[in-house]
Amino acid sequence: MLGKRAQDPAPTTIFRSDRICRVNGEFYFDTREGTQEGPFANREAALQAVEAYIQRMLPSDQIAS
Repeated sequence: MLGKRAQDPAPTTIFRSDRICRVNGEFYFDTREGTQEGPFANREAALQAVEAYIQRMLPSDQIAS
């Protein structure tokens, strides 16, 4: 039996929210899985890590070329 998402006729749109926080001068990001990733030296490095994390977590048929 297919789940509801598998039956959706429209393609899935991924909405991203700002999950970056700063703790004691270091940057972290929170994941949907409930983990906190980091630390990163600056916000830009954290943003790059968020993008890399998302790409790792996507099913292979949804990875952007």
